Parts: sequence; C-alpha cells; structure tokens
Amino acid sequence: MWHRVSPKYLVVEVVGTLIGGLLFCAGAAAVWILGDQQWALWVLVGLIAIFLVTLVVEPRRVRSIGYQLRADDLLFRRGIMFQRFVSVPYGRMQLVDITRSPIARALGLAELKFVTAAAATGVVIPGLPLEEAEELRDRLVALAESRRAGL
Repeated sequence: MWHRVSPKYLVVEVVGTLIGGLLFCAGAAAVWILGDQQWALWVLVGLIAIFLVTLVVEPRRVRSIGYQLRADDLLFRRGIMFQRFVSVPYGRMQLVDITRSPIARALGLAELKFVTAAAATGVVIPGLPLEEAEELRDRLVALAESRRAGL
C-alpha cells in the first residue's frame, strides 16, 4: 500500500517556489530598470512564465511523492513526467535522519532521510507529519538492525 506525504507539504513547496521566484524576478527587474538592459525584460517575462507553470504543476508533483514498506525494502517514488523509483533494502540502511525546515516546522512536518553505503540511493521522504516520521524512523532502524544482524 502506497503512503503519500501530507497535503500540508504543498504549502512548503509553494512558499519555496514563491520566494525563489521573487528573488530571481527582482534580480531581472533590477537589471532591466537600473541597468537599462532591454534583454532583461524578456528574461523577467520568461521567469514569470516558468514560475507560474511551476505553481500550477506543484500540487500534482506533491501528490506523486509516496513510499511503500515491503517485506525486505522501502520503495520510494516521485515525479510526474520523469518518475523515479528507489528501493532501499532495510539491511543496507546506515542512517535514518529527521530534518525540519522552518516552514515545515511551523506546519508540523518533517522529512526523513535514509543514508546507505551507496551515495546514489540516498532517499529523502519530505512532508511527513512529525509523529509519523518519528514512528517510521524507529521502525526502520529496528528493521535495519535485525536485517544486518542476520548477515
């Protein structure tokens, strides 16, 4: 059964997109107005278009994030057009970490990060309610220890 991230995570993503968009647009506007560079106007228009499309796609992108606990591994998925599926075997987990940004903390959310021996399989599950993240961390640590003990 697939578990999805909290719908509140959409707020975190939208706020991050808005802050980034405002900073980039302010930079392009400053070059256009203060530097009297006409090309910066086209960059500004392009940036506005990109950030508007990003804001429209954001809800669907957040809904695409999920994880599934299976018998021997954790399966993580994300992406709309370019989907990514990562399987992390319990016995290969070396570190399970919880991190919280200021916006996520205000919404009661956290992200769970798994570190394995292979750097390419590092997985971050964002937008989990704090209690769920702590329970999942404890469960995964116990599963990882039992799987490593069997090696």
